Amino acid sequence: MAAETDIETGVAPAHRATDSAEGDASTGVGADTGGGVSAGAGGSAGAGTDLGAGADGGARAEAAAASDATGEPARYETNETNKTNETNESYDDDAYDDAYDSFHTLTGWGRTAPTLARVIRPRTYEEAAAAVLACGARGSIARGLGRAYGDAAQNAGGSVLDMTALSRIRAIDTDAGLVVCDAGVSLHHLMEVLLPLGWFVPVTPGTRYVTVGGAVGADIHGKNHHVSGSFARHVVALDLLTADGQVHTLTPGTPLFDATTGGMGLTGVILSVTLRLLPVETSLMYVVTERAADLDDLMARLTATDHRHRYSVAWIDLLARGAATGRAVLTRGDHAPYEALPRRARRAPLGFRPVRLPAAPAYVPEGLLGRTGVGLFNELWYRKAPRRSTGRLQRLSSFFHPLDGVPHWNRIYGRSGFVQYQFVVGHGQEETLRRVVRRIAIRGCPSFLAVLKRFGEADPGWLSFPVPGWTLALDIPASLSGLGAFLDELDEEVVAAGGRVYLAKDSRLRPELLAAMYPRLADFRELRATLDPRSVFVSDLSRRLGL
Repeated sequence: MAAETDIETGVAPAHRATDSAEGDASTGVGADTGGGVSAGAGGSAGAGTDLGAGADGGARAEAAAASDATGEPARYETNETNKTNETNESYDDDAYDDAYDSFHTLTGWGRTAPTLARVIRPRTYEEAAAAVLACGARGSIARGLGRAYGDAAQNAGGSVLDMTALSRIRAIDTDAGLVVCDAGVSLHHLMEVLLPLGWFVPVTPGTRYVTVGGAVGADIHGKNHHVSGSFARHVVALDLLTADGQVHTLTPGTPLFDATTGGMGLTGVILSVTLRLLPVETSLMYVVTERAADLDDLMARLTATDHRHRYSVAWIDLLARGAATGRAVLTRGDHAPYEALPRRARRAPLGFRPVRLPAAPAYVPEGLLGRTGVGLFNELWYRKAPRRSTGRLQRLSSFFHPLDGVPHWNRIYGRSGFVQYQFVVGHGQEETLRRVVRRIAIRGCPSFLAVLKRFGEADPGWLSFPVPGWTLALDIPASLSGLGAFLDELDEEVVAAGGRVYLAKDSRLRPELLAAMYPRLADFRELRATLDPRSVFVSDLSRRLGL
């Protein structure tokens, strides 16, 4: 029977908001849909739901109404692309260049280590294949919206495929909760289209301005890893363009799929993805906030209560010392049910209206985010948080992506940029986490964007980052004296504890530590050598680490 939607209110039935529609909540793997949906190089879709030429949201609502009358799955037709301000902000001129083929100096979101590359912006799968086959000796790498913090989507002296023009949503199956889309579609655009239909992306990181292809290539995680795993767990199928110009449809559990999810674009160019979605009744979050007095208090609270909430994250004050070391503000949330909304909010329960603030200025003085400034911010942020607050409703965009409301927020670190450092250590290695937090506090690293989360079960991707345990992410101004040597010392601590660093955020890891962090590295290298003997797919990251 077709998925039911109240067209007047946009509210999906309550039974849609259960874990059964998503699949096993502990694994994030949905049920077999009887063949599922896959999109080939030409954009065909299974499961009987096709998207062709354009229509607006009203047409989608009419299609849903018609589906209820006929008993057939709703069919939506659209030719929409990312019609938002999703510019490739890490180009050197901070302007979106629509040219098919031009040269640019590129950086990651951290704005460090810029390199020059020929940027090609294919508009069709055929153009992408032609660009791969014609790339020179320095090879090529796919790039989305430039939100990898380090050098994963750069290729000095070679070519970079800007995939953002391949941004069609090709099919939505409202019965099975599946979407088929091009790799260049952003999570922001998926939310714009899917939320009015009662669906949400299964995993989102701290920004919605990442492409689906990038989400798969980095196997991103979010605040719900302890429940839903990483992004790739919800991928039903993907189409991969390999070095020989061929397109392969991959499914979970196969070697090439597991090498691609988390493989940082080094197995090929992801063209399209079939993704399993999460049903929601509203676009608001039901949020619980509380303070933790120190790191041990924080870990105890996370351990005791994580299982009660779909999303959980802690902002941690890494400048606090002594008895307050590791003090934090713990935030947990769940998608608010329709019944929890006040009467006024029930008029548009699935409305998606992100807040947008003025952009950060193009020039910010170096040292603005020093110890004094960040220390003051951290003190105020901790003090203003309630000791405990329950039942507060919050916009989805504010809960998941607060920094997205400030365009070009990465400029606030000045021209030197910043380093994002994220590691994970397993359960039983809490003392390592304590030592690292103490060392950061004693060193006085000025980080105001520091978060601690708990990961659930490990993900199957060979180079996927999450493993069960504790993950800490922090930003540090790249101009901080002695930063490289200090982070090298932290790497040694992490490796000794059996942990690893996140490749999508890395910009400085020593290659000799990589094999100890990622046990399937040898398999990944062997598969790459067989699949891509000419090293067509290469990046600054892969050269630096010998991937």
